[in-house]
Amino acid sequence: MDPEFLHQPHDKLFRTAFSNPETAAAFLRAYLDSELAALTDWSTLKTESGSYVDEQMRAFEVDLLFTAKVHGEDAHFYFLCEHQSTEDHAMALRLLSYMVRIWMAEAKLQAGPPKLTPIIPVVVAQHDRVWKASNQFHALFQLSTERWAEVKGFTPDFAFRLLQLVELPFEGIQGTPDGCLVLRALKAQPVGELLSDAVWDPILLKTASREILETLIRYTHNEDVDKEHFWSRLNSLSRNDLSEQTMTLAEKFREEGREVGREEGRRAVLQNLVRVVCDLLEIRFGVIPEGLCEEVNQIDDASKLQELHREAALCTSLEQFAGKLN
Repeated sequence: MDPEFLHQPHDKLFRTAFSNPETAAAFLRAYLDSELAALTDWSTLKTESGSYVDEQMRAFEVDLLFTAKVHGEDAHFYFLCEHQSTEDHAMALRLLSYMVRIWMAEAKLQAGPPKLTPIIPVVVAQHDRVWKASNQFHALFQLSTERWAEVKGFTPDFAFRLLQLVELPFEGIQGTPDGCLVLRALKAQPVGELLSDAVWDPILLKTASREILETLIRYTHNEDVDKEHFWSRLNSLSRNDLSEQTMTLAEKFREEGREVGREEGRRAVLQNLVRVVCDLLEIRFGVIPEGLCEEVNQIDDASKLQELHREAALCTSLEQFAGKLN
């Protein structure tokens, strides 16, 4: 498996789906303010390269930047998926720092006075509890209305669109099949429902892309789920529910599961042989030298371990036994 996927599974799942402009557009159109959504020409939405998230925050969130025509003019949609386990009260401040980086990068490419593109920040929160923090930047100053009125002309202010997956029913999530399936999985993960019927919905599984289905299966397998239930889910996928292409993919993972099971069984046999050899040496010679059993444990051949078991029973000294290790 891809090492990056192992260390950043939420990012991999989110990016795989929402890097697709069609999936991103369907989501944004459904969850932005209706007036803004109506003014946007979603057919012009395109993905911009680059990430603006802090290095220290990369383990907690993934970002995507898009450009589209809004009322005939360019606008950026900055899309952030936040998957920390706790509420981030400084989210507006961090968003501002990312927005400034986008504008700075944009200004560097222009000659003369910069012409900056408006940014609409959107945050998807993958938590098991509802955030109580404000989505308004000025709320961080904790000033009274009167005091804020005195300084607001000198201080930047903005609001961000906050979508909290924990507040949405699974069936209420909107977008393309790929987007819905991924958001259902991200909603289910913090509350231990990755193997639920809401995620393993036959209709979504049948209509989602092969890439998303494969990523979802790997994402689920990588999480702390009941592996027997996981393989049962794969085995329950019916040809009546899924396309032939998806059934081929499911069979691929079922075979991978069988291979994992065979390998786990083989390792269990080897570990048992190692334990038997070391126990026999300890019974015959008392305390055995440090590292001797570690050398035995490095042997990955059952027949060799069986030979060593016989040697442990017949040898006259630990030195004689050690001579048989190589």
